[in-house]
Amino acid sequence: MSAIDVSAHTHGHNFLGSDHRRNEGRVWLVIGLTAAMMVAEIGAGAIYGSMALIADGWHMSTHAGAMLITALTYLYARRHAADPRFTFGTGKLGDLGAFASAIILALVALLIGWESLTRLANPVAISFEQAIAVACLGLVVNLVCAWLLRDDHSHHHGHGHAHHHHDDDGAHGHSHDGRHNHARDNNLRAAYLHVLADALTSILAIAALLAGRSYGWNWADPAMGVVGALVIARWSWGLIRDSGGVLLDRTPDSDDLPGQIRSALETEIDRIADLHVWQVGPGHHAAIVSLVSSEPRQPSAYKSRLAKIGRLSHVTVEVDGVNAGA
Repeated sequence: MSAIDVSAHTHGHNFLGSDHRRNEGRVWLVIGLTAAMMVAEIGAGAIYGSMALIADGWHMSTHAGAMLITALTYLYARRHAADPRFTFGTGKLGDLGAFASAIILALVALLIGWESLTRLANPVAISFEQAIAVACLGLVVNLVCAWLLRDDHSHHHGHGHAHHHHDDDGAHGHSHDGRHNHARDNNLRAAYLHVLADALTSILAIAALLAGRSYGWNWADPAMGVVGALVIARWSWGLIRDSGGVLLDRTPDSDDLPGQIRSALETEIDRIADLHVWQVGPGHHAAIVSLVSSEPRQPSAYKSRLAKIGRLSHVTVEVDGVNAGA
């Protein structure tokens, strides 16, 4: 029996976002800035005897540690993108990192809320001038980091190819289509929310400290802490919901991708019996389509109907013939 050359029909499963390397570099830069600020604050606090500086420095260390999860996730996903052990690539690893970061963000919200409630019940003396200076410095650093982590160019560019084969029960086909499509990177979003949470606490702290210094409202500082904790908790829940949905292969209610596939494939003679759609990476979706047809065609014919749907990067089509009157 002569060997069959399948090289023209094989394909990779690299479903990383098109901005993967850029986003990874930005996160490492932000970690560097945050770590430098952390060391400076802890060092200055130790030299000048400022507990406010020391406390804020250690607070920034928690965010640096959380963002390290994001950076290492990017690194691992990139290095193992071609690892055949990952059946659909490592594109979803970013959502796993985002889910872990969201849990940390929720714990940060819980700690801020608890500390704020404790201070409402047991007020402590505040060194307003020093605390305001620290909060302003932290805000500047966080705004710079937030600007670096902004997700302003999330589109995918690529190429397409397809292959198909037959068996006794039907026909099966696979396609890879790289299009120009919007991609939401939850891993980058996780790092962005950590920085944004820090910036929010700085803004609320500055407002509360100014009010406390001007009007003697010492309760404003912990009260603003409670508000900040609630806002951060809401951000955390949104990230847990979105990244967890990707990990569980849930199609968002707002995503009409299954509907687009049905519209492209179903006719009077072709009907979809079973359809599975899930995300395999930022801007990349996979689909398994089981069709029944009274006039079955080659899988490539059905694949061509899906060509206009840019987010489909991996499609498997199964076609079963049936009698028209059955």
